[in-house]
Amino acid sequence: MFDTMVITKAVAGLCATFLLFLVGKWAGEAIYMPGHSAEHAAVYPIIEEGDSHAAAAEEPAEQIDVMALYETADAEAGAGLWRNCQSCHKTDGSNGTGPHLDGVVGRAIDSVDGFNYSGALLAMGDTWTVEALFHFLGNPREAAPGTRMSFRGLSNPQDRVNMIAYLATFSH
Repeated sequence: MFDTMVITKAVAGLCATFLLFLVGKWAGEAIYMPGHSAEHAAVYPIIEEGDSHAAAAEEPAEQIDVMALYETADAEAGAGLWRNCQSCHKTDGSNGTGPHLDGVVGRAIDSVDGFNYSGALLAMGDTWTVEALFHFLGNPREAAPGTRMSFRGLSNPQDRVNMIAYLATFSH
């Protein structure tokens, strides 16, 4: 029969081979495809004369009157959206993975004591106004490039103002 030492050596050899291939794959991707992801991919639209999409591409994005939309906000609907945030944020004054969000509306942007901010939020301004929160909640990575926040954002403008209205119900 087989000696246990022979079996152990064979299994160790297989594991080492797989590890070598894995490290080689990582090294190859790092060398030949740095930053190879959807968010870093270069996309250049080709617009031909008479293309119906050309006119749409030149039109500016629709401007949203955030404050008018905020006046129609529903805090209860925002409470339903809170489930997206509660795994990282709290509203009881304690920090989670992210800073606590009680009193966030009108608060200085990087002002939560004991939380280590990434520094990317400094470009957002000084205060979490309704407009700043609206912009940030739409796409956090676009609003504050370099943020460590992994949330993809709320694309629906009504959802964003509902969330802000819900957060405004919490204060220190």
